[in-house]
Amino acid sequence: MTSADGAAIRDIIKVAGRRDSSVKIRLYPVKVQGKEAPPEIAAGIHFMNRHNLCDVLIVGRGGGSMEDLWAFNDEKVVRAIAASRIPIISAVGHEIDFTLSDFAADKRAATPSQAAEFAVPDRSKDIASYEKLNLRLKKAVADRLAMERQCLDRRFAATSLSLSRAAYRRTVPAA
Repeated sequence: MTSADGAAIRDIIKVAGRRDSSVKIRLYPVKVQGKEAPPEIAAGIHFMNRHNLCDVLIVGRGGGSMEDLWAFNDEKVVRAIAASRIPIISAVGHEIDFTLSDFAADKRAATPSQAAEFAVPDRSKDIASYEKLNLRLKKAVADRLAMERQCLDRRFAATSLSLSRAAYRRTVPAA
């Protein structure tokens, strides 16, 4: 939930896409400064919750002056964030900027890019972990098969020896 034409959405899309190319991003465009911003942001949060349209909401904008960020200190916005059933990451401004929305949200991100990092798992790490586990599983199965093969070979050898002795006893006349 941010401006449709700001740097914040471009950063979120770039970071999220790098972490997981299959991630789906739904933008609910709102004004992020000025008098109209607080009711639009609050309405957007209520809308997304009412229709359960996402797993996590990033609410924010890029940096600016304290006046530019003031919409995220508005009581309607803060209450909407606090009441949200959908987890919210507040991503307002840059590292040094804090708003009341940051304290009402489930998680605060220093920047919109960091919010995308929090929201989207890095699939390349998941794939590497999967491949490592897959190799361990293949080795464990191969080791177990080798052990079972040795066990069968010993049983076969013991059975062959028993059969050979029995056959020998049958062919050798008793003294």
